[in-house]
Amino acid sequence: MTRKPRKDERHARILEVLRYTPHVRIATLATRFGVTTETIRRDLDALSDQGLLDRAHGGAVARPMGIQPPIDEREQATVDERRAIAHAAARLVEPGQVVMIDAGSTTTQLAWRLGTGDRALTVITNSYPVASAMASSTSRLILCPGDFNAREGGVFGQDTTDYLARFHANLAFIGASGLTGEGILDVNRDAAWVKRTLIARSERTYLLVDHTKFAQTVLELVAPLSAIDGIVTDRPPPESLARHLQRADVTVHVAGPVTADDPQRLTEEIA
Repeated sequence: MTRKPRKDERHARILEVLRYTPHVRIATLATRFGVTTETIRRDLDALSDQGLLDRAHGGAVARPMGIQPPIDEREQATVDERRAIAHAAARLVEPGQVVMIDAGSTTTQLAWRLGTGDRALTVITNSYPVASAMASSTSRLILCPGDFNAREGGVFGQDTTDYLARFHANLAFIGASGLTGEGILDVNRDAAWVKRTLIARSERTYLLVDHTKFAQTVLELVAPLSAIDGIVTDRPPPESLARHLQRADVTVHVAGPVTADDPQRLTEEIA
């Protein structure tokens, strides 16, 4: 008897179908996965809430490659997953280090986590939410100049990248709109240049992405997988992406649920 795909598997396969066809119908997906149409409706609603597709009459359509929701909307999706990623990523930071933090919803969660500690860090960021999260900590905060983008809550442009190029960092934490075997992708071209600069100016770079970014092809390639040292995520990547990551020598850190006893637990590390 053929096993029915789990919810996360259905979600990944629905997004894969939308890479090759502009519209999928509920009835077609229900037949393909051997589930009810009501189950598929819930799947599409969940993916729509995460900004990964748009609902259409009788089904769904792919979200345009050059658009993503503003940061305040993204912060409302996959909250538990991003919090777990942030707590796991915080374990990679040692006291006294210089850390560059990218603008984004998951990186902001990391800043809140780092801001509660007493690590005497130097944090360099182009993100106002990150700066706000670190404001009451004992860490030194360096905020970049640049053109403010309200949708992203940060500054971008040549002033930003030129300023970042003045510094060296032990670690950089970046986000992305998509992650494929080709590399790290983003819908915002200005943000892509900032990410490249963060990668170039840091000894090690970690990508913070939840599972909804896996196999998502969007507007611009930021860098190949070999440009980063590791990813921190909430679920193991699908098999094909995992093979690409392994070939690029990227370590995968899978965050476990946040608990009161061990809020920074990493459940798995895949070389």
